[in-house]
Amino acid sequence: MLSPRVITIGNFDGVHAGHRALLSRARSLAGGDGTVTAMAFDPHPLSRLRPSDAPDMIEPWDTRARRLLDAGADEVARLEPTPERLSLAPHQFVSWLIETHRPDHLVEGPDFRFGRGRAGDIRLLQELASARGVAVHVVPPVIVTLRDQSEVVASSSMVRWLLEQGRVRDAAYVLERPHELTGTVVTGDRIGRTIGFPTANLVTEAMRPAPGVYAAVALPGDADPVPAAVHIGGRPSVNDHRPRIEAHLLDDVGPWTPPASMPESGWACTLRLIGRIRDVVKLDGLDRLKSQIARDCDRAREITRHQPRSPMRTPENA
Repeated sequence: MLSPRVITIGNFDGVHAGHRALLSRARSLAGGDGTVTAMAFDPHPLSRLRPSDAPDMIEPWDTRARRLLDAGADEVARLEPTPERLSLAPHQFVSWLIETHRPDHLVEGPDFRFGRGRAGDIRLLQELASARGVAVHVVPPVIVTLRDQSEVVASSSMVRWLLEQGRVRDAAYVLERPHELTGTVVTGDRIGRTIGFPTANLVTEAMRPAPGVYAAVALPGDADPVPAAVHIGGRPSVNDHRPRIEAHLLDDVGPWTPPASMPESGWACTLRLIGRIRDVVKLDGLDRLKSQIARDCDRAREITRHQPRSPMRTPENA
C-alpha cells in the first residue's frame, strides 16, 4: 500500500493557531510514513488582483516556510499567484491539483475559497475532489480567548489587526508565540550612545506593530537572549519622524555589552515582542528623555522576567 499523501493549501501568513490545527490533522492522516505538503500562496493573491487591497505580510516567506515545517509539514510548496493560476475556474484548479500532486487527502478550514474570483467553496471542493477519489477533511476554526476575555477566530487578519493596535500580547495568543521582528542591525545616528542608551537599529521585512515602546526578548547574533526595550516609530523628542525600530538591549543593571568580536552593525537580530510599555510621546528636555528611557528599561526587564503563560484555546478546539 502506498504511503498517504496529504495536502493543505492557503496563505499561511503568520502560521497561527488555526494553521497549526490544519497541519496537525494533516499529520495525523499521513501517519509516520506519509507525506504532508503545505502549499502556500506567496505573495498574497490580492497583490496581483488588487494591489491596494493586499494585506501587510506578517512575516517573510523564509520564516513562514520554516514555521510550516516546524508545525508538521514535510515539505512546503510556494504557489506564485500568476495570472494563469488565478484565472483557473474551480474545477480546473482541482483538476490541476489532483493531476499534478496526486493527493489522497486534502485538509482545509470551512471558509476555504479557491478558483477564479474565489468562486469555489469547501462544499464544491468536497464534491469535485471526492469524484476523483480524494477525501476532503474540514477542520473547524480555532477560537482563542484574548486578555479582555473576548473570543476571536484565529486568523491572519486578526493577527494583523491586533498588531496594528499594538496588542502584541493578544497577537501572541492567536499566534501561540510572541510576534518576532527578525532582520539585520544597521548603523544609526548614534544619538542613543551620546545619552547612555545605545540602540540596535533593526531593518526587517516582518510586520511592525503600532508605534510605541515594547518589551522584548532579543536574540542578538549568536549571543544568548537578553531583555530589550524597543522603540517603534518616529522620535518626536528629537524632531525625527521617520519610522524606526530601535532596540536598547539590556543586562541585569544596564546596557548589554556585545562580545568584542561582534561588529557594530551587519549582524542578525530577532526581537520577540512580549508586551507594550507605552505610547510614543514627545518629551521636552534631555533629562526627561533619559529618565523616561530608564523607566522603560526597568519595565522591559520586569515584563520579560514574568512573561505571560502560553495562550490556551477554548476546550472544544484544544
